[in-house]
Amino acid sequence: MFTHFFTYEFLQNTFYTGLLIGFIAPLLGTFVVVRRLSLIADALSHVTLGGIAFGMLLERRWGILFITPFYSGMAFSVIGAVLIERLRSLYKSYQELAIPIILSGGVGLSVIFISLADGFNNDLYNYLFGSVSAVGRSDLWTILIISIIVVLVLVIFYKELFMLSFDEEHAVVSGIHAKRIHFLFIVLTALVISASIRIVGVLLVSALMTLPVAASIRIAKGFKQTIIFSIIFGELSVIIGLVSGYHLEIPPGGTIVLTSILLLLLTTGAKKVWLNFMRKKAII
Repeated sequence: MFTHFFTYEFLQNTFYTGLLIGFIAPLLGTFVVVRRLSLIADALSHVTLGGIAFGMLLERRWGILFITPFYSGMAFSVIGAVLIERLRSLYKSYQELAIPIILSGGVGLSVIFISLADGFNNDLYNYLFGSVSAVGRSDLWTILIISIIVVLVLVIFYKELFMLSFDEEHAVVSGIHAKRIHFLFIVLTALVISASIRIVGVLLVSALMTLPVAASIRIAKGFKQTIIFSIIFGELSVIIGLVSGYHLEIPPGGTIVLTSILLLLLTTGAKKVWLNFMRKKAII
């Protein structure tokens, strides 16, 4: 089943990109979930869709080819992340309002730009649901660079991010620059979301950041273990989803998400079986 993925260059690009996405999305997603910012992925994915549609509009109406939809989507995602952070500082007592405001704006921009770019087409469909043939070599290198940046930042600022995730007040008192760290964190989230869209698709990208983490939480015994299990589940979801999606000739986004849900159900069932076994053992 894996033979084609090591034979054709476009499938190699997809496979290697998938492995990178399966690593960095759950890795960053662990911090997103713990900080109760899961919906931010949905907001930024819709902003990214607006950027993608804008890039298509530039190509079709004005023949501007050097700004591809992938990179315009990435730029919009980062701008959306900055705006979310700005709105969070404006609505200090209602910070959660920032996410639906940006999400709504992203949806509105998407509708307008898609209409101006002559509506839906096969390229847009691939961005919505993912594709095994849409990843080019330049995209692979871009995602590799993003992956390296994400890993380096998380390694360097792991302690600060950990403290901000579990006790922000104590972190601020300890002298951590909370606003700067959070700003860096949200920009990284935007980059990971925009990078993941090639494989998973706009409508499903948030699932890859949250479902592996949800499955990991069921069985992990600590934060670092949660990260490790999340990455394992993320990689399994991507590999199984890509291979099955290719052979079934359907977008990989759906198969990746369904694989993640299956892993979540399996871990939940395994946890219940283990707890029942331990209860019976204690009674005996």
